[in-house]
Order: sequence, then structure tokens, then C-alpha cells
Amino acid sequence: MNKSILDVCCGSKMFWFDKNNPKAIFMDNRQTEDILCDGRKLEIKPDILADFRNIPFPDNSFYLVVFDPPHLLKLGETSYMAKKYGKLTNNWPQDIKKGFNECMRVLKPNGTLIFKWNEQQIRLKEILDNIDYKPLFRK
Repeated sequence: MNKSILDVCCGSKMFWFDKNNPKAIFMDNRQTEDILCDGRKLEIKPDILADFRNIPFPDNSFYLVVFDPPHLLKLGETSYMAKKYGKLTNNWPQDIKKGFNECMRVLKPNGTLIFKWNEQQIRLKEILDNIDYKPLFRK
């Protein structure tokens, strides 16, 4: 495999400058096109449809893994935010823990995991208390 980066919850690739970066594999558990309430087009087209809790790649596959899972639990199923960002389930602590374990599994030794989180509904401390890894940096 000549791809060195895996984005496991790519969504619409909003924070990527190059949404077709040749070094990256874009993964998400959904594929959709929709028009949002403000008229903008939402396009979620991952390279591979898969769930971050069960990443379909061998151990030690990537130098960089991006983990930006859904951050919100309390959303309407058809809301703008759910469409754009996805929604957590009531099993979010187990889901996030599985996601971290899977991301770390597919990272090469000395690889880098980028984890992005928004504390709108779930505090970062709750995430960190639930996983077996400690971050080096915080914003």
C-alpha cells in the first residue's frame, strides 16, 4: 500500500486543504449527498465505507491516523448537525474506546494519531478517563 495516512471518520473532509490528497485513504461509515438547510451541498464520499470501531486494515499500516469522530449525542436524526457531522450512540464510551484501540492498532510504530474533539456535550476528561492512552498535546 502506498498510502501513508488514514482518516477514519472523514465525513465531508472539511478540515482538509486537499480533499483528494494522494497520500490519504478517506474512510467513513456513511456515504451521502444532500442539500443542507442553507442551500449548501453536503457530499460525503469516502474511499472506503467502514466503521472506526473495526478498521479493515492490518496492524501497523499507517504513519498518520486522523480520528475526528462524531462529537454530539443529543441531536435530531435528520438535523443539519447530524447530517453534516454524524451522531454518537448511547454506547459512545465503548465506541470511542474501540475507535482509539483500532486507530492505535493500524498505526506504525512511532506513528502519529491526530484526535479532534469538541466539548459541546461531552467533556474531554470523560474521553480521556475512558481510554488507555494519554495525549501529548492539548489545545
